[in-house]
Amino acid sequence: MALLEDGAWRGKVWTGAWTDGSGGTYTAVEPATGDELGEVGQATPADVEKAGARAVQAQRAWAALPFEQRAAVLRRAGDLLTANAEEIKGWLARESGSILPFGDFQVHTSAQECYEASALPSHPYGELLRTGSPRLSFARRVPAGVVGVIAPFNVPTILAIRAIAPALALGNAVVLKPDPRTAISGGAVFARVFEEAGVPAGVFQVLPGGADVGEALVVDPAVRVIAFTGSTKAGRAVGALAGQHLKRAHLELGGNSALIVMPDVDVTAAASVGAWGTFAHSGQICMATSRHLVHASIAEEYTAVLASKVEHLPVGDPFREQVALGPIIDAGQRDRVHGLVTASVEAGATVRTGGTYEGLFYRPTVLGDVPVDAPAYQQEIFGPVAPVTPFSSVDEVAALAAGTEYGLSLGILTRDVYAGLQLAERIPAGLVHINDQTVNDEAVAPFGGVGASGTGSRHGGPQANIEAFTETQWVTLRGDLPSYPF
Repeated sequence: MALLEDGAWRGKVWTGAWTDGSGGTYTAVEPATGDELGEVGQATPADVEKAGARAVQAQRAWAALPFEQRAAVLRRAGDLLTANAEEIKGWLARESGSILPFGDFQVHTSAQECYEASALPSHPYGELLRTGSPRLSFARRVPAGVVGVIAPFNVPTILAIRAIAPALALGNAVVLKPDPRTAISGGAVFARVFEEAGVPAGVFQVLPGGADVGEALVVDPAVRVIAFTGSTKAGRAVGALAGQHLKRAHLELGGNSALIVMPDVDVTAAASVGAWGTFAHSGQICMATSRHLVHASIAEEYTAVLASKVEHLPVGDPFREQVALGPIIDAGQRDRVHGLVTASVEAGATVRTGGTYEGLFYRPTVLGDVPVDAPAYQQEIFGPVAPVTPFSSVDEVAALAAGTEYGLSLGILTRDVYAGLQLAERIPAGLVHINDQTVNDEAVAPFGGVGASGTGSRHGGPQANIEAFTETQWVTLRGDLPSYPF
C-alpha cells in the first residue's frame, strides 16, 4: 500500500478526512532542485479553533476505549511506517534534504516510537495512598485531553512522532502543526498512517501553517498541553504564551553542544567521531556537535585530520545521487550559516576546508583556532560547520563547555572513562555520551535539554511520556456518607 500515491492529500489539511484549509494552498518545493513537489493545504487560526472543538469530542470516546485497543492502533502505526519506509524516506530526501541512510534511521526510529508507545496504555497508571480517614485513597494518571504538537523541518518524522505516539497511546487527541517546509513527510504521511492504523476521525488532525497557526494552537482553550520542538527564540515565545494561558509547554529547543577531545585519544578515530557529530544531515540537528574543544597538544593534528576527512565528501541531491550531505533547507538558513562562518573568520578563525556554497549546497567546513568570542563558537550554527577551539586543562575545558546558555548534549572522548564521567558532572547537559559524539537518540531513552535548550526530558521512555501527557488526579472512596457537624 502506498500512503500518498492517490494524491488525495494535495491541497488539503487532515481533520479526519482530507478537507480544504481556510488558508488555501501553497507550493511545497524540493530544496535540492527547486522543483515543485505539490500543493499543500494551508490552515489558519480559524481551522485550529474548529479542530480543537472536534478533538475535544473525539478524545472522550478514544480515552474510553479498552487500553488494548489503543495499544493495537499504535502497533499498527509502527508496522505501517516500516512497511512504507521506501516511500517515506523518498519524501524525506526530496522535502528535507535527508540522505537516504538518514531517512532509514528516521523511519526506523519513528516506528520504534510507536512500538514503545503501544506499551504505555498497559503501564500502571496510579498508586494507593496512605490515609488517616476511613476511605480508600489513590492517585491516578488521566489523559491531559487535547495535545498540540508543533514540529520542525529538520527531522520531521521523529520530532513529531515522539510526541504524537505517546499522547495518543495515553488517551489524548492530537492536533499537529508540521513545519510548512516539511508538511508532506512530517504531516500528510502521519495522517495516512494513523488513518490506516484505525485512529478515529477527529482524534488526530494535521494543520500545516505558519506562526499564526502555532500561536492559535497555544492559546486555544481546547488544547491543554503543547509539545514544541524548534528554535530557542520561538520556544521562549511559546513557553511565555502557554504560561499566560495556564497550560503546560514541553519545549525541546536549540543547542550549542560541545565535543571534548582529551589528549589520550586516537586522533584519527576521534576526528571521525567528531565529523559525524557535526556533518550528519548537514549539521541540521539540534544535538549536532557545534564546538570541538580539543586539547592543545593535539588540536592542530585533529583539525588537519578532520579537514582531510570531510573535504572530499560529496554534496548534492540526496534523492537522485549517492551523497554524504544534502542541501540546506532554504536560502535564509544557508545565508545565516555563511554569515556565521565569515564573521568568525573576521574574528580570527581560519578556514581549513569549505566555507563556500553553490545554491543550497554548503560545503562541509572546518574552522581552526576559533576564538571563544567568535559567532560560530557562541551561537547555534545548524549547518555543516565544525569550529575547533584548543584548551589546556580540565578546569579550562569544563568552564568552556559549560560557558553557554544551552545545555542539550555533551560528548567526551577519552581513554579514562571515569575521568570523563567526572568531567561531565561539571557541565550542565540533558544528554551525555562518553566516547561518542553528541548526536544520539533512542525511543526508549529520556530526551531533553536544560537552560536555553528546553524544559528537560519530556520525551522518551515511559516515565517521561506519562508525566508529559497525563494529569495526576487524587481520588478517594468511602463506603458510607460521613457525618459532619453542619
